[in-house]
Order: sequence, then structure tokens, then C-alpha cells
Amino acid sequence: MKVQGWLFLLCGVFFAAVDIVYWFWSREPVGTTAMAISVGFAFMIGYYLMFTARRIGEQPEDNKQGEIADGAGEIGFFSPHSWWPLFVCLAVALTALGFVIGWWLFMIGVFAVIMASIGFVFEYYRGHFSH
Repeated sequence: MKVQGWLFLLCGVFFAAVDIVYWFWSREPVGTTAMAISVGFAFMIGYYLMFTARRIGEQPEDNKQGEIADGAGEIGFFSPHSWWPLFVCLAVALTALGFVIGWWLFMIGVFAVIMASIGFVFEYYRGHFSH
């Protein structure tokens, strides 16, 4: 994970340099702010990946002499299928529509978002795919 961390940190440095040049050249605050947010996000992700790499130790992708077979084996749990992201999106759309139409629909949407989020988080705690 160190490779990915260094990649994001270097992207953050590049974005910062481009942001400075953009600010001096254009003097436009909206684009400069958006690029500054990109710098922050790149540094945040790079820091997280470096911190995680230090905590979990050497990974196969960090070995310069590594082979593809070094990464073989189980790498984690991946969901076979899930309907909950669709329900979360529909609930968020209902909430946004309620923000436009009226507070009563907004509150129904907030309740739907909470219920769909709970269903999404606890999807694998019961039923056929429970752990």
C-alpha cells in the first residue's frame, strides 16, 4: 500500500503546483478553491494509505522483486449482490425532492434514508449471507 500512498501524495504535490500556477494566471477564486480541495483530498487519501500500510505491514505490491503469485489467496469479502444501494439512492432522491416540495416529504425521505442505511449496513447479519 505504500506505492498507492506515495502515488496520491505525489498527485497532491502536483495539484498544489498546478493550483498555484492557476491562481497566479487566472485570479479566479472558484477554480482555485476547487483545485485546493483536490489537493486536500489527495493528501488525505495518501496519508490514510501510508498510515494503513505502516499498520498492516509489507504487502505483495510493495515488494520490488514480487511475482503475481505472491498476491494469491483470499483478499477479502466481496458482496455477491445487493439491492440496498438502489434503495438508499431512491431514499436520497425522495429526500431531495422533499426539500423542493415540502417539509413533510422531506421528513419521509429522511426516515427512508435512515431505514435504507440501516438495511444496507446490517445486510449480512441475517438471512442467506449472514456471517
